[in-house]
Amino acid sequence: MLLSSSTPAAREGIEDWRGHCVGSPPLDARVEPWMSELMDRSHLQELVAQHGSPLNLVSTSPMRSNLGQLNQVAEERNLDFQAFFARKSNKCLAFVDEAKQCGAGIDTASENEVRQCLKRGMDPIQIICTAAVKSDSLIRLCLEKAICIAVDNHDELRVVADLADDLACKAVVALRLGGFQHDGQKLQTRFGFDVDHDQQVLCELAELPVIVVGIHFHLDGYDASQRVCGIRESIRWIQRLRDLGHSPSFIDMGGGFPISYLQSQRQWNDFWQQHQRALLGQRDPVTYRNHPLGRHVSGKTVVGKPNSYPYYQTPVRQDWLASILDAETDHRTIADQLRESKIQLRCEPGRSLMDGCGMTVARVEFRKQNANRDWLIGLSMNRTQCRTSSDDFLVDPIVVPMETSETSDPISGYFVGAYCTESELLSLRRMEFPGGIRRGDLVVFPNTAGYLMHFLESRSHQFPLAKNVVVSDDGEGRFDLDGIDR
Repeated sequence: MLLSSSTPAAREGIEDWRGHCVGSPPLDARVEPWMSELMDRSHLQELVAQHGSPLNLVSTSPMRSNLGQLNQVAEERNLDFQAFFARKSNKCLAFVDEAKQCGAGIDTASENEVRQCLKRGMDPIQIICTAAVKSDSLIRLCLEKAICIAVDNHDELRVVADLADDLACKAVVALRLGGFQHDGQKLQTRFGFDVDHDQQVLCELAELPVIVVGIHFHLDGYDASQRVCGIRESIRWIQRLRDLGHSPSFIDMGGGFPISYLQSQRQWNDFWQQHQRALLGQRDPVTYRNHPLGRHVSGKTVVGKPNSYPYYQTPVRQDWLASILDAETDHRTIADQLRESKIQLRCEPGRSLMDGCGMTVARVEFRKQNANRDWLIGLSMNRTQCRTSSDDFLVDPIVVPMETSETSDPISGYFVGAYCTESELLSLRRMEFPGGIRRGDLVVFPNTAGYLMHFLESRSHQFPLAKNVVVSDDGEGRFDLDGIDR
C-alpha cells in the first residue's frame, strides 16, 4: 500500500533519496507527493522488473489541478475561456481521458492523434488540428468530422477548400497568424499568415467553402508581452472578418505557458555562475568535457544564450496567464477587450498541463572509468527518452538504491545511455554519489511528462520504446499500462 501524501515518512523520504545523487552544483527538482510515495524500493523495482527499463510512470491528478488553476484565472475575470491540451506533449491516452472529463479540448498535431481522440469519445467540436504539415488524409478526416483546422498558409488553404468541394461540405477553419509587431520589432516565425503581407487572404475567403470560426497563433518562447501583442492584433483580425460577413468567435493563443522544474532560484543562478567559471578555467568542469550548453568563451568573458529550457522561472502558468489578461492597451485590459468583443480565449498548453504528471525510471547496468578517470554510469535507456531540443535536462535525478547491505565509496561522474555514440550522455552535468552507486540501483528523472518522455523518443538500434504506466489516484494503489501501449 502506498504512503499517504501527508505522512511524515513521505515528506522525509524524498530528502533522503536526494542525498544519493547530487549535481555539482545541485539543482533540486520539484517533486509531487505521488512521486515521493513511489520512491519505494519494492514498488519501483517490481514495476521495472515487470515493464522494463526505462519506464514512464504518469499520474493524471496534477493535470486536473493545473487545468483548474487556468480556469480559475478566467473565471475571476468573467472571461469565456477554454484550454485545449497539446497532445503532442505526451502520448498517453490517460491524459486524453482526463482532458475529456475536465471539459478541456485537445490540440492535435497528426492524424493518429486525431483518430485516437475520436476513439476515446472526444466530441469533434472539442478537437482542433494544428499539425505543422497536414496530409490530404488528415484534412479529409477533419472535414468528415467537422474538426476545426488551423490553416497555416495559402497552399494549405487551397487544399482544404478543394477537398471540401470534393466532399460537398464546408471546412471549419481558424486562420493561423504570425509576424506580429512587438516593441518595434517583427516577431519572426515559420508559422501562419503574415499579418502585414498576407492580408489579401481576408478577401479570398469569401469565394471558398470555409467557415471561419477563429484566429490562431503560436509564438516561440515564454514572453507574456508578446502574447499581449498577438491577442491585440488578433482582435483586429476578428473585427475585419466580422465586417466581411464571417462569424469568428475565438482567439487561440497557442501554448508556451511557463513552468518551473526547480525548487530554488538560488541554485539555478549558482549553476550558471559555476558553469561560467568552469568555461573560463576558474574551477573544475561542471559538465562533460566542459560542454558549453550553447554559450562560448570570447576573450575573458562567456557570451551567448544557453540552449536550455529555463528550468527555474517566474511567473508560471496561472500567474503568467493573469499577467496577460490584466495587461492594459487603450486603457482597457485584454480580458475586458475580449469580453466586450464576445471573443472566447483559447490556449493550447502542453508542458504546463503536464507539470507534475510523470517521471521516468531507469536501471543502472554498469559503472566504469574512462581514460580521464571520470566515472560513467550506464543506464538502460537512451538520451531520446528524456530530452527535448535543449542541450540538457538541468534537473538532478534521484537515485533509489537496491536493498543491500553493501557499502560503496563516494564517486562522481556522468550518466550515459545505450546508443553507440560518444555523445550518448543522458545528462551532461557531473553528478556526485556520496554513497556510491551500484548495478541494479534505479535512477528517477522527475517531472518528465511534458515533452521529455515522448517528443524525441526513438527506436534506433531497434530498442523497444519505454512502457507507460498510469498510477491510480483512487487510493487503491493500482498500476495500469496506458492504452497507448496495449
